[in-house]
Amino acid sequence: MIDHSVIDHGVTDHGAPGDVIRVDGVTKAYQSDGLPALADVSMSVAAGEVVAVMGPSGSGKSTLLNLIAGLDRPTAGTVTVAGRRIDSLGESALARFRARHVGIIFQFFNLLDDLTVEDNVLLPAQLAGASRRQARARAGELLEQMGIESFRDTYPARMSGGQRQRVAIARALVNQPEVLLADEPTGALDTATGQEIGRLLRSLATAGQTLVLVTHDPEMAERYAARVVHIVDGRLAGAGVGALR
Repeated sequence: MIDHSVIDHGVTDHGAPGDVIRVDGVTKAYQSDGLPALADVSMSVAAGEVVAVMGPSGSGKSTLLNLIAGLDRPTAGTVTVAGRRIDSLGESALARFRARHVGIIFQFFNLLDDLTVEDNVLLPAQLAGASRRQARARAGELLEQMGIESFRDTYPARMSGGQRQRVAIARALVNQPEVLLADEPTGALDTATGQEIGRLLRSLATAGQTLVLVTHDPEMAERYAARVVHIVDGRLAGAGVGALR
């Protein structure tokens, strides 16, 4: 069970030497005269830790995930991932870093419909510079691990939502990233399929994968995360600590 004890707004979760993610004093404003999407947020995630980020719609949780992924840049503050400060990287260096060190799972899969399952999984490895032989071997291992090896030559449009999300997870893992980010990974799935994907994510966490999970579902957060971070109106509002069950 997770302890959802509340801490003060503006809390700083100080980093430690084993941190894979560290966000320091991050503010993100999209309009200079409006309220920021994130305001002075500081937190860290240790290697092998599973953290769920929760909050109401518009609270800033997806913005936080995008900053950690290097898909967006903070207005102020710093973001360090896998020992590298990414907010100061140029676009090309950031793209290379993201391809090699960060895996992202999206709510709506974001697969390329004109590529087969195998080619969807291979794509990030090829962008990261892996040989096709190495990439195919890794993709084969992941498709087997996800239980979808028989769909290797299938196109995503012919697959169920749960099967497509398994492809998306394999794609996110193909470069063996230090950090796996999941933005509402079960949001587009029915309850039973969502639970299957949740168990799959938990198995990855048990194997030591660092995972940050954005979800609106408190049951999912409690079941699969060791710690829950709450964001309200762009500020870190509370945190809980517990054990994986």
